[in-house]
Amino acid sequence: MKLLTRTALNNYLWEAADILRGSIDSSDYKGYIFGFLFLKRMSDRFEEEARERIAEGLPADVAYNDPDEHEFYVPERARWDVIRKATTDIGSTLNKACEALEDANAAIEGVLVNIDFNSESRLGEPKNREVVLAALIDHFTRIDLSNASLSEPDILGRAYEYLIEQFADDAGKKGGEFYTPHEVVNLIVQLLDPSPGMRISDPTCGSGGMLIQAAEYVGKKEGKRLGQPINVTLHGQEKNLGTWAIAKMNLLLHGLRDARIEKGDTIRNPRLLDHEGNLILYDRVIANPPFSLDKWGAVEAASDTEKLSFNRFRYGIPAKNIGDFAFVQHMLATLNHDGLCGVVMPHGVLFRGSGDGRIRKALLEEDLIEAVVGLPENLFAGTGIPAIILILNRNKAAEHKGKILFIHASKEFEERPKKAVLGPNNITDIVETFRNRKEVERFSRVVEMKEIEENDFNLNISRYIDTLEPEAPIDVDAALKALWDAERARNEAEGRMNGLLKELGYVG
Repeated sequence: MKLLTRTALNNYLWEAADILRGSIDSSDYKGYIFGFLFLKRMSDRFEEEARERIAEGLPADVAYNDPDEHEFYVPERARWDVIRKATTDIGSTLNKACEALEDANAAIEGVLVNIDFNSESRLGEPKNREVVLAALIDHFTRIDLSNASLSEPDILGRAYEYLIEQFADDAGKKGGEFYTPHEVVNLIVQLLDPSPGMRISDPTCGSGGMLIQAAEYVGKKEGKRLGQPINVTLHGQEKNLGTWAIAKMNLLLHGLRDARIEKGDTIRNPRLLDHEGNLILYDRVIANPPFSLDKWGAVEAASDTEKLSFNRFRYGIPAKNIGDFAFVQHMLATLNHDGLCGVVMPHGVLFRGSGDGRIRKALLEEDLIEAVVGLPENLFAGTGIPAIILILNRNKAAEHKGKILFIHASKEFEERPKKAVLGPNNITDIVETFRNRKEVERFSRVVEMKEIEENDFNLNISRYIDTLEPEAPIDVDAALKALWDAERARNEAEGRMNGLLKELGYVG
């Protein structure tokens, strides 16, 4: 039996986008393709489990109808054999399949019902819609997504990541709302260095990639792969309902079914609370919140009621149209006494004045900032602006207290068509510099708080590291020779020109 490889699956799933191309907006591809992928995977795995139970001696009616015999129970109307027989009103058949699957499995509640396979605004008028959906059903019918057909345990999760990245590139600016490049996440995870047994949160989790890579990193320390039980607790929250559903599917397809992913606005309505209604505290917080978010919830943040504020904004309320430090303060409020946070931010948090300046000063005075890492331009979908990584630490090592490590990594990238990418060597250079607190000319420097105070608590990297490109040394002898050669050539040309003018009678 020929096993399905990662490349073959990636290509097959991307061909599904070709079926939709021209019929719907590219930013809507992901919901429909992810929905088909999820339905087909659930059905194929269910059928495989049923056959395994029958081979073990269980009666067929029990193997197919007892939910206790399956990781996820697939009701009959959600099984692929039923779906593929639909010839009319296909959208309703798919919608009902999604509803039935969710009703039977609390773990995926809300994940599929938001995908409307009858949407005229997205899929067009009924005749076109039926043609597109029938083509997608036929396309997915031709691929087997049972465990026995897959060449590696995490192939579906990896294919999912591939699609998310492709859709981020295809969707431009909107893509950046749900996807952080794999290499950037890899860098932050290595900087945070999570260990088995830790509790990890991403309060703006997008499609869940940061939590997945954190789990994979911990799993490697345990000698395990994704899909095997990993000793880590994963929590996330996401405001966008469609992106929240993608995150849930993404984590499930990676075998991380115990992850807790909440829906809602992290600032206005934090949902990661314990049974007493308090913010849960974490060993590691990792995030890429929306840059400089307008209307982020300043009114709610200024509320005097403990229920809304949770004492998150003790360092100050940011401007109502720039929410960066609102997210930073929320993350700090959810770190335990030894907790570390790695968060992607725009450069403005380093030097903006007014309210942001006061908040930054307060964070520095409490010695909560461990490091500032400047990233290259053009790493993120839809924007070429450079970003930074802030590493926040609730409990700095004694030798790090009163100091901040600056890393000027804007030149650490590999050039690719239309974008830059952090290569493995780039990531290694940054991580080793961070862990060893290495000082490298024009790249990294450990700065005492006294110098930062003298700079009015401005953290602009160029104030502490010479970020200008060094001028090439001048070879004076070679420069003089070039000048003399140029002057001699000019004189010779002038002599020839005067001779010609004299011959023509223009010069006496």
